[in-house]
Amino acid sequence: MAFNTAGFLFLFFPAAFLLYRLMPGRRTKNVFLAIASALFYGFGGLASLPVLLAAFLWDYLFGRLIAKDEKRAKLWCGIAAAGNLALLGFYKYLAFVLETLHLPALSQPFALPLGISFFTFHGISYLVDVYREPSRVCRRADTLFLYLAFFPRLIAGPIVRWQDAAAQLAEHPISPEMTAAGLRRLVRGLLKKLLLAESAAAVANAVYALAPEQLGMGLAWLGAVSYCLQIFFDFSGYSDMAIGIGMLFGFEFPENFNYPYVSGSVSEFWRRWHMTLNRWFVDYLYIPLGGSRCSRIRHIFNILVVWMATGFWHGAAWNFVFWGLFYAVLLMAEKIFLLPALKKGRVLPHVYVLLAVTLGFVLFDAASLKDALHQLGTLFGAGTASGLGTEALYMLRSYGVVLALAVLGATPLPAMLWKKAQEAKSLAPVLTVAEPLCTLALLALCTAFLVDGSFNPFLYFRF
Repeated sequence: MAFNTAGFLFLFFPAAFLLYRLMPGRRTKNVFLAIASALFYGFGGLASLPVLLAAFLWDYLFGRLIAKDEKRAKLWCGIAAAGNLALLGFYKYLAFVLETLHLPALSQPFALPLGISFFTFHGISYLVDVYREPSRVCRRADTLFLYLAFFPRLIAGPIVRWQDAAAQLAEHPISPEMTAAGLRRLVRGLLKKLLLAESAAAVANAVYALAPEQLGMGLAWLGAVSYCLQIFFDFSGYSDMAIGIGMLFGFEFPENFNYPYVSGSVSEFWRRWHMTLNRWFVDYLYIPLGGSRCSRIRHIFNILVVWMATGFWHGAAWNFVFWGLFYAVLLMAEKIFLLPALKKGRVLPHVYVLLAVTLGFVLFDAASLKDALHQLGTLFGAGTASGLGTEALYMLRSYGVVLALAVLGATPLPAMLWKKAQEAKSLAPVLTVAEPLCTLALLALCTAFLVDGSFNPFLYFRF
């Protein structure tokens, strides 16, 4: 069940919110949210629910074992983490392995359970955190299930480390201010998805629907830039909605995006894009491998491993692996010699990042490595067509204003202007009245887009 559906927005979510507020006591509320999360997941894919439940039971039992048996805690933690990775590998990567071994008849043996990349990573976080500090073990099964499967972030994050979530699961009070902020964040995410991401998607899809011989250099850049806007507003919109819904239930999730397209280096970009995934890999893979406190050769090896894993996490295809390695090379180049030069520049560093990210997303979005190479070649003049094309010009005229708003919205400028308006004493009385009215008006606008448009799932649902 996606957040941008009428069934979720006007049935499931309001019912869960109202019933949750009526529940007495924190433990009862947690049990209710655990049941609601299981129902949410069941609506999205009932056949996948046993996989989620099996992962939960595995993590719960091994967590207790790790905390109890200190002498063999490392062994149990390794087995438990390997079990999570085996589950993820079986469903997500078996098809890729079989296809690589030229067994196409078995290339799609099992459907991919929704959110498996996220709930397995949450499970590993729990197990490793208990190994590092046995007192963090969760003794209540419903509480651990809620951590793994809390519906606002079950399908596509943000990824919340157990050490950060445990305190909130024990106590999550709600204030009127938090409720209002959560509603605003929810509406902001809806607006990003339904207006900005969908408009950018319309242009990108129109471009990439053209035959290869119709795709010229101008069209290729229009499609690539539109996809960059689409994936940012799609995923950051989902994160905003997840954070907002979490706040309405008394939980504070970590931020997942911080205007990544204004970055002055690729290193900075990855501190701003999908920040919770980046922190997960740092905490549970990069640092255990030795991080940067080792020889240069080992450091380079650590970066390669982490970024190959990052690419592979996003999808079982070679273009994802090369996408991860592409960023590994850029990050190593920055660490070795590029960063000092980037810090001195003002405009060129931003151009460099936008170019790198655009090329990276072409590789990321391609159906295959062959298609990616063709599209990258077209960006630099290898295509046979010229100009923008009648259909793309029509789409650009139709969505040009919205795309311009999307470019503006990808920068901190609107937030800065809003903050200045809030700080102006003369505007305070007006904003006090206007802010809730604007939120309701934007919610009505989102509802109109939802009713009038066709359903498009969030891009990160497939990961």
